[in-house]
Amino acid sequence: MTTAIFPAAPEFHALAGRPLAAVTGAEILAPLITGGHARYANLDYGASAPALSVVSAYLNEILPYYASVHRGAGYASQISTSVYENARDIVRDFVGGRPDDSVIFTRNTTDSLNLLAGCLPLRDGRPAGEVLYLDIEHHANLLPWQNVPHRSVVAAPTLAATVDRLRDELARGGVSLLAVTGASNVTGEILPIRTLAALAHEYGARIVVDAAQLAPHRRIDIAADDVDYLAFSGHKLYAPFGAGVLVGRTDWLDAGTPHLAGGGAVRDARLDSVSWTTGPARHEGGSPNVLGAAALARATQVIAALDPEQWQGHEDAIRSFLVEGLQDIDGVSVHRIFADSPPASSSGGDLPGTGTIGVVNFSVEGYDAGLVAAYLSAEHGIGLRDGRFCAHPLLKRLGLPAGSLRASFGLGSRLEDAERLLAGLHQLRQTGLGWDYVVDAGRWVPANDTRSYPHWAPNTPGTAGAAPCTVD
Repeated sequence: MTTAIFPAAPEFHALAGRPLAAVTGAEILAPLITGGHARYANLDYGASAPALSVVSAYLNEILPYYASVHRGAGYASQISTSVYENARDIVRDFVGGRPDDSVIFTRNTTDSLNLLAGCLPLRDGRPAGEVLYLDIEHHANLLPWQNVPHRSVVAAPTLAATVDRLRDELARGGVSLLAVTGASNVTGEILPIRTLAALAHEYGARIVVDAAQLAPHRRIDIAADDVDYLAFSGHKLYAPFGAGVLVGRTDWLDAGTPHLAGGGAVRDARLDSVSWTTGPARHEGGSPNVLGAAALARATQVIAALDPEQWQGHEDAIRSFLVEGLQDIDGVSVHRIFADSPPASSSGGDLPGTGTIGVVNFSVEGYDAGLVAAYLSAEHGIGLRDGRFCAHPLLKRLGLPAGSLRASFGLGSRLEDAERLLAGLHQLRQTGLGWDYVVDAGRWVPANDTRSYPHWAPNTPGTAGAAPCTVD
């Protein structure tokens, strides 16, 4: 397999020729439908990032001590409790939280935002204000607010004009919470969080940031940016075991409806009534995910120790090379939301703190996005995402109602991954598909696929039983 048709300049290789951090599974081999194997080029970090090798090693170290937390007198329980509670302090430091900010462990970002939706302030038993959000949001930051009083704003063609639209809507009054993404999961464009926080506060509202995509790619400081609430997920932050987190001001959280009614969330329970506790425990009913919290905390320590300039240079080099290469291939279009989004991190100008993360969205003329993804996987050993990315309103706005393709990368990525993607797309445009493909369970798959899985994995199609994201 050759990538010579898209050679990267030496300066790109100097910045991103090698991974910035070791990740588990970086050298796994993917069987090709045409025979042989290729190193799996993981360009789907935006869905779930591979575990940092340091995190995997840490989990193996603490796993023998895994036990119940908070109420166990045994040695292992005491250690697990210490690990779990210390994880809160680590995560709070990672995001620049205020000393009195609550750190609540959840399942993921979606869980965190649903939790916050149950804590919106009430006045005389009714919501005290509306939630305001943009139409570019991931469903995690869209659907929870549809069950409470809300307003939506259509993003403008530019970031600057979008800020103006939000200002106009906030000025109408009646908004209690502005809910925004830190970085688009579809295009990677970063929103001006500090500017939006100041705007929300100017009109008496609070702000929550969906940082599921931002946290793995940028430094976050919620105290400096004056952000009230922040949510993100461990599985996108190089931490397996399914933990998320909500960090923010305690008053709403301590007064809100407990997210999980169960053991640990109460002061006292009776047969027909209950007195709820306050603090994180109020929303963490049941046995907590101690390994998930530990993995998340350890991953944040690794990321916090990165040299910011080197980290940014690595990611920007891959993204710049990939975008330039995609634009040079006939029939390939790169998509973005805002005409004024800077191509890299911005620290100055009218909207500081903007730029793009390691996410590139594109489409190939004449090919369904799912078919392109299946082709790249089966014939080139490349994994990326296709579909509507749980952001249906945005895809419709971009003129892509049937979906598009997304390449996403991070600490474990290398420039060769982008070179291989470009080579595969070039081959597709030049010679077409090298294999026949069919739709099975709503997904494109190679016809007559005889490749096998590892001996420990069920040898069934990976799309079997999937819920396809189709357009009515």
